[in-house]
Amino acid sequence: MSSPVIALKDVALTLEGNAGPVKILRGITLDVARGETLGLVGPSGSGKSSLLMLMGGLETATSGSVTALGQDLTAMGEDALARFRRTHMGVVFQSFHLIPTMTAIENVATPLELAGDPRAFERAAAELEGVGLGARLDHYPAQLSGGEQQRVALARAVVGEPAILLADEPTGNLDGATGEAIIRLLFGLRDRHGATLVLVTHAPEVASRCDRVIRLRDGVLERYAEAAE
Repeated sequence: MSSPVIALKDVALTLEGNAGPVKILRGITLDVARGETLGLVGPSGSGKSSLLMLMGGLETATSGSVTALGQDLTAMGEDALARFRRTHMGVVFQSFHLIPTMTAIENVATPLELAGDPRAFERAAAELEGVGLGARLDHYPAQLSGGEQQRVALARAVVGEPAILLADEPTGNLDGATGEAIIRLLFGLRDRHGATLVLVTHAPEVASRCDRVIRLRDGVLERYAEAAE
């Protein structure tokens, strides 16, 4: 049996709050298989976004270990984590996180430029064409609708052909029809690039598209479930 793409072992996360330490995650042990689509669901404050951030090395576990593609993320410094994400991961956030002073094509090309790819803009243009924004390459985020901004964010996340794709409530700031279009696009890109997808969502209909669904409550895994057929 092949090794998991992502593996968490007895992971805990405690953050300092105004009233003292707050336990966000407690004793999480979880494997994500290569090519799997995994949905993370649960009530607000259950720790699902924090769990996703740990998987991406965007948050550091208080204890336990987090490995991705066989690499121990908990042992890496910030620079090494940034290089690892740039090479192996794509991340999509609810609030898009586009650079406002850069055009769509510049936003998508940036991670490739940082990696020294001489074809950065050519590949970025092709990816934007793929998400239906071929006519919007030179538009700035403020000139784009919310759905268009999320399409740019999706293109940026997959342009480097990552092995792991992480999405945190990618439809949270969008209306129903636009959100549905983004989810179809997200799963289509995942299929085209063959990435492992971990998706945080509050929408049951979105979670049902995943191979497996995990529910969190109060920082612990409450339930494993196969997605509905």
